[in-house]
Amino acid sequence: REKLNRETQFGVEEAVRIAREIADALDYAHRHGVIHRDIKPENLLLHDGRAMVMDFGIALAVSAAAGGRMTETGLSLGTPHYMSPEQATAEKEISARSDVYSLGSVLFEMLAGEPPHMGNSAQQIIMKIIADTPRPVTELRKSVPPNVAAAVAKALEKLPADRFESARRFQEALMNAAYASPAAAAATAAATAVAAGEQRRRGVVAAAGWGVAAVATVAFAWSWFAGSRAVSEPSMRFALSLGNEASAFPLVTISPDGRQLLQGGSAGVSIRDLGSLVPRVLGSLKITGVKVSPDGRWLAYSQAGTVRKIPIEGGASSEVGQCGPGLDWLDANTIVCQSPTNGLARVPSAGGPVETLTTPDAATGEIGHVAPISLPGGHAVLFTSLRRPVPRVEAIDLESRKRVVIAEKGVRPIYARSGHVLFVRDNALFAIRFDPVKLRTEGAPVLMLDDIVASPSNGFAAISISTNGTLAVLRQSEYEVDTRVVWVTRDGRESQATPSAAPFQLPRLSPDQNRILVTVGREGVVRNLWMYDLRRELLTQVTRVSASAFFGTWTPDGREVVFTNETPSYDLYRTAIDGSGVPSAVVSDPNDKYPATVSPDGTELAYFTSGAFGSRIRVTSLAGSGPGRFIGDTTIALIGGTFSPDGRWLAVFGPGTAPGGNSIRLYRSDGTPGVIHVTAGDSADGWPRWTRGGRELVFRRGTAVFAVDVDLAKGQVGKPHKLFDGPYPANLGFDAAADGNRFLLVKTVDRPGTLPLLVITNFFDELRKKVGP
Repeated sequence: REKLNRETQFGVEEAVRIAREIADALDYAHRHGVIHRDIKPENLLLHDGRAMVMDFGIALAVSAAAGGRMTETGLSLGTPHYMSPEQATAEKEISARSDVYSLGSVLFEMLAGEPPHMGNSAQQIIMKIIADTPRPVTELRKSVPPNVAAAVAKALEKLPADRFESARRFQEALMNAAYASPAAAAATAAATAVAAGEQRRRGVVAAAGWGVAAVATVAFAWSWFAGSRAVSEPSMRFALSLGNEASAFPLVTISPDGRQLLQGGSAGVSIRDLGSLVPRVLGSLKITGVKVSPDGRWLAYSQAGTVRKIPIEGGASSEVGQCGPGLDWLDANTIVCQSPTNGLARVPSAGGPVETLTTPDAATGEIGHVAPISLPGGHAVLFTSLRRPVPRVEAIDLESRKRVVIAEKGVRPIYARSGHVLFVRDNALFAIRFDPVKLRTEGAPVLMLDDIVASPSNGFAAISISTNGTLAVLRQSEYEVDTRVVWVTRDGRESQATPSAAPFQLPRLSPDQNRILVTVGREGVVRNLWMYDLRRELLTQVTRVSASAFFGTWTPDGREVVFTNETPSYDLYRTAIDGSGVPSAVVSDPNDKYPATVSPDGTELAYFTSGAFGSRIRVTSLAGSGPGRFIGDTTIALIGGTFSPDGRWLAVFGPGTAPGGNSIRLYRSDGTPGVIHVTAGDSADGWPRWTRGGRELVFRRGTAVFAVDVDLAKGQVGKPHKLFDGPYPANLGFDAAADGNRFLLVKTVDRPGTLPLLVITNFFDELRKKVGP
C-alpha cells in the first residue's frame, strides 16, 4: 500500500511480476485448503523486492468459527474494493476463485492507479461489484499487453465459474503472451471469419471481371491467404510422473524425437514413453545426466565421475571416459562432458582419451564450466560458467575456442531449434533469439515460465526440449519441501528437535549441547544462520548478511560461529552468536571455502576448499591469516576436517577404492605424514564426528549412521557397525552429541514419493509468438 500511495501506478513488468508471485503463494495456500479472503495491498509485503502474502487472520478466524470448514460460512468478509461478488453477497460457498478475483483487483490497481470499482462509500462499491462490469484496464493504460488485460478481465468475471480455476492458471495466463480471454478469442475468430468471407467475395468478383488469367491470379492469392491464416497446432500442457524417487537434484531429459522422458536416480534410469501408462527402469544404481544419442539407440549417463553408455532397449553398459556429470552428444561418435578439472572435455563415444576443451580461469572468478549442450552440427557448445557472484550462460566455438556470453546471469542453457536459447534465471525460464552458426544473440531475454527447479551453485536446472519442440520441466513448487531437525537415538528412535518445519540444513550442536546452529533457506535464495535454544525453545537469527551465510560451526567456548559467506569467493567469516558486533573475515584464500571445526583450544580452524583442483583440507589460525597448511594427501580430493577431542587428529573423508565409494581417514593435525584408514573405501562414507571422548567415530553411509571404535594411542580401529537407518538425506547435514547416544539429522516433510513433470507440446510456437522468430 505504501508503494502504491507513493507511485500510484507500477511499471507493467513489475506489476505482473508481483502478481505472479502473489498467485504462487495463493496457489500454495489453496492446495493446502486455505482461502485467504482478504487479498489487498495492505496484506502484501515486498521483501527485498519479492512479494509475500501475509495476514491470514480472516482465514483463520473463519476456520475457528466454522469448526475448520473454511468454505461453508455465510460471512461477508474482506475489504470492499477487492471483495469478490460472492463475498459481497455473503454466499456460503467461497472458493479459491474468490482470492483470484481479489488478486485481479490488486493487479488492476497496480496497472491503472485505481481499483476496478470506485465509490463514495462501502455500500456503493459493493453494489458496483455486484452489478457493474469494470472498464478494460487498457482504457486507463494503453501500454498494458493484450494478454495481461485479458487475464485481468477473466479474473474479474462476476461468475466464479467464468474466472480462472486456480491462482496458478491466472499466473500462467500472465506469462503467456498468446493468451486471450474466451470473449476476446471469440471476437477475433468472428472478425477473422468475416475478413475471410470478404476476401473470398472479392476474389470471385475479380475473377469474373478479368478472365482466365485473373482467375489464375485469384487462385494463387487464395492459396496464399489460406496458408497464411492456417493456425499452427496449439501447445498442450500436461503432467507426467516417471515413477522414480524424489532425488536430491532431479534432472530431466526428453529424447530428441520428443517421445520419451528420462530421469536418472538411485535405482537407474526411469524411461516413460508419452504414449505409455507405465515407465520402465534401465541401468544400475545412482545415475545422473542422462542423454539420448542422436540416432535414439544409446543412453549416455554419468556414474561416480565416469561417463558410461547403454543401449536404450537394454543390455550391458560400457565405460566411455573419466568425466561428467554434465554431458551431451556432440554427434553419434563424440560426447562432450565436464572434465575432471571442472572444465569441458570431449571423448569418443566408443571410449578413448579425454580431450580437454576449456579450463576455468580462477583469476576472473570462474570455478567451473558445467552443463554442456551441443549446438546443431556439433561445432559449438552452450554451457554454464560457474563464477562468483553469479553464474552466466556462454557458448564456445570448438574449433577457434572463442567464447561468447549469452546471458550475464543464468544457468542450464539449452538450444531450441526454433532459433532460441533457453536458460533459467531466478527459478524462471527465459528465452532469447540466437544464431547457432554465428553464436550471436538478438534482443533481450524474455520470460517464458516461472517456478523452475534450478541450482545456481552447480549450474543445473530441470529443463529439456526435443528437436520437435516438446518441453519438459520440473516445477519448484512441486519439488521444494520443508525439513525438520530431529533427534535419533542409537537404536533408531526418533524425536522432535525443532518444533516447526522450515528449509533447515546442516545442524551443528553447540559445545554445551543446549543449542543448535542451523542454516535456514533454500539454495538460490539468501540463506542465513539461525540458532535454536533447546532449553528456551526459541529460534533466533544469528546472521544477516547481504549474500548468504551457511555451513556454520561453533567455537569451543560457544560464543562465536564460523561460517561461509557467499561473497565472490565464498569467504570464511566469524561472528558472535548473540548477533553483537560485525562479522569479520577469517581466511584469505581465493578458493571457495567451508569451515569444518575449530580446534579444542580455540586457536585453529580446519576448513576445506573447492576449485578447479578439487577439494583440499587446510588448517589455519582462527585469528585471521593466510590459507594455512595442507592436511593429508594433496593429490586427492578430501572433505571435512573434524578435530579429535585432544586436537591431535583430523577425521576426513575422500575417494575410496570402488566407484562412488568414500573412505574415512585420520590425519595428524600438525601436518606431519601418516594416515589411519578407518573404513575400506567401498561405500559412500562421509561426515565423521568424534564421540565418547575420542574413543568412537560416527559417520554417514548413505541414509544410515555407522559407528566405529578408535584407539588413538595404539592406532587401532575396530570394525564399523550400523546403528540405524532412516529417511534422513545425507546432503542435509548430520551431527552427534558428545556422548554418542543421540544424533541430529534432517528429515524432509511433505515431499511426494514421485515428482510430476510439466510437459508442454509445440513450445516453438510459444517462443515465436513471445520472443520472435
